[in-house]
Amino acid sequence: MMNTAPSLAIRHATVVLPDGPRRLDIGIEHGRIAELDLPLRGTYATELDATGLTVLPGVIDTQVHFREPGLTHKEDLATGSLAAAAGGVTTFFEMPNTKPPTTTVAAFEDKLARAAGRCWVDHAFFVGATTDSALTPDEMQALEKRSGFAGIKVFMGSSTGSLLVPDDENLRHVLQLGRRRIAVHAEDEPRLQALAQSVVATRPHDHALRRDPEAARKAVQRLLDLVAETLRPVHILHVNSSEELEVLRTHPARRLVTAEVTPQHLLLSAPECYDRLGTLAVMNPPIREESHRLALWEALRDGTLTCIGSDHAPHTLEEKAKGYPGAPSGMPGVQTTLPLLLNEVAQGRVTLEEVALWTAQRPAQVYQIRGKGGILPGMDADLALCDLGLKRALTPALIRSRCGWSPWTGMELQGWPRVTIVRGHIVFRDDEPVGTPIGQPASCAATVPIAAS
Repeated sequence: MMNTAPSLAIRHATVVLPDGPRRLDIGIEHGRIAELDLPLRGTYATELDATGLTVLPGVIDTQVHFREPGLTHKEDLATGSLAAAAGGVTTFFEMPNTKPPTTTVAAFEDKLARAAGRCWVDHAFFVGATTDSALTPDEMQALEKRSGFAGIKVFMGSSTGSLLVPDDENLRHVLQLGRRRIAVHAEDEPRLQALAQSVVATRPHDHALRRDPEAARKAVQRLLDLVAETLRPVHILHVNSSEELEVLRTHPARRLVTAEVTPQHLLLSAPECYDRLGTLAVMNPPIREESHRLALWEALRDGTLTCIGSDHAPHTLEEKAKGYPGAPSGMPGVQTTLPLLLNEVAQGRVTLEEVALWTAQRPAQVYQIRGKGGILPGMDADLALCDLGLKRALTPALIRSRCGWSPWTGMELQGWPRVTIVRGHIVFRDDEPVGTPIGQPASCAATVPIAAS
């Protein structure tokens, strides 16, 4: 697909750079940032007045479940990517636990074809690891050269869908295949099975007992032991407990490991979330007590945790109303990550530079995403223009996900994206989509393993 974005000048903006916000104009040519200056030296076909707006690099959400194929009654690539655009997300990485699961080259090609002309933002797709149908080395080598390939996703513990690699022998085989950083859902399946038999589950509050911190800690320990053996870089998703953090801080293989946390685990805590939201708060891995929440914030600030991903996992309200443990796990979030973090900025708890680091720069570094992750000349013009002073409640009318709900519905937030730009194209503005979907496959470089220290 050719990039036909017009040349664009963004005037009177406050631009968030790694060393802090600065008053700058942004010149965009051929979908990339041509210059940052005040005034601009070039001439541009169109102009956007950004007076009163703050420009952040577009969010890169490296963990979403858009449910296509097979589960499109609750989301698909079009609705999910529109929710992304509404939330200032300019690139998403989509997970393989669809129906059927994305475990083959053919299934990956099918997702790329489905995305073409329907996704509002740029995208890449994971292929799921299994114990019985792993990709061949030749297939992996070919995939790692393809635009739109995010890498391999491993479920060490069972979650939504059928993907599972529960044992060390098969996990070792996956770690020895290819070069890209591997994304891992780290919960120990044998412990999950034992807890399922021993813990009586009658209400959502029991979910954190059936998937306890030891299940997470044990999986991370097993994984990092194998990382030390294979020297394969991994990215641990949705870290949720202080026990995991201890392993991440002390294991000899820690320099080969990056890790992610969700807004849910940073901002919700048990038992309050289950008292208030019931099964809407049930996700895998679970929301835990306040001590874990505070430990996650500390780990994010000290670099033990690398970045933030939404783990957008929508289900319908009807499905969530089935009661516990019948209701499926997961909650939507791709549209709300940036507003939630901007609200934290308004409360003085984080800085704009930290938001840009955790949602754009570091995700791009983790997966070596070409041309994305910051606001610099030569990089893709992926931008979120935000009104930091705007206060309003999240209402159902604002929600773009097909599932139609959010755990944050009714919450007043200060700081909202007003304009989302993908490679120089304005795709969302003032709560409405602009034009037609122009998302393209994002390209990642193969990650060369480094020796553990």
